[in-house]
This record gives sequence, structure tokens and C-alpha cells, in this order.
Amino acid sequence: MDGSVMGFIAWCAVGCMFLCLAIVAWFSKKPVGFWANAQVFEPLDVKKYNHAVAKLFFVFGMVLIALGIPLLAGRNSAWALLSVAGVLVESIVTMAVYTLIIEKKYKNSGK
Repeated sequence: MDGSVMGFIAWCAVGCMFLCLAIVAWFSKKPVGFWANAQVFEPLDVKKYNHAVAKLFFVFGMVLIALGIPLLAGRNSAWALLSVAGVLVESIVTMAVYTLIIEKKYKNSGK
């Protein structure tokens, strides 16, 4: 098996981990954490919050898998830079969506 195909399979495995994380978050009864090693705030509606985070993880996983497609062009392909730069942009956008939209919408501000 070609090295580029093996790399794509590994890339897809990481994307599938995010899809599995989305499924776990969707059915979780407790608030799901987004940031590593951080306390999760108590959301106003746990179920809706978990569904929002699950959708975010699902979209992240699907986009991550799609960004791996240029890896199939080969190791020395300039298209591989699209995968790397795409993940950087995708990660920043995901963090911004969580912080500016999800956290703001479901965080209990003490009102």
C-alpha cells in the first residue's frame, strides 16, 4: 500500500475519533467539556448545550476528513500544504464558534 494512502487512512482515523466524540457528546447527560483540563461551566440547558457541542465536533470531524483528501496526491505534493493550513484554520474557527456562540448562548450568567 502506498504511503500517501496510509497517511490518508491515519488522517481519517483521527477524523472518525471526532465523529465518535460527537456521538458521545450527543447522548451525554452531563455537560460535555470542550477545552482540555478545564472545568465545564453549568449550562442553562444541558441537553441543548451537548447537542450544540456534538454538532460542532461532527462538523469538525467531517471537514478534517475532507481536508485529508489532498494527501492522496503524494508526499511531495504542494496540495499537502492545503491539508495542513486547512486544519489550522479549521481549529481556529472551531474555537471561535465555541467561545463566541455556544458558550455565550448556554452559559448561565447568574441572571
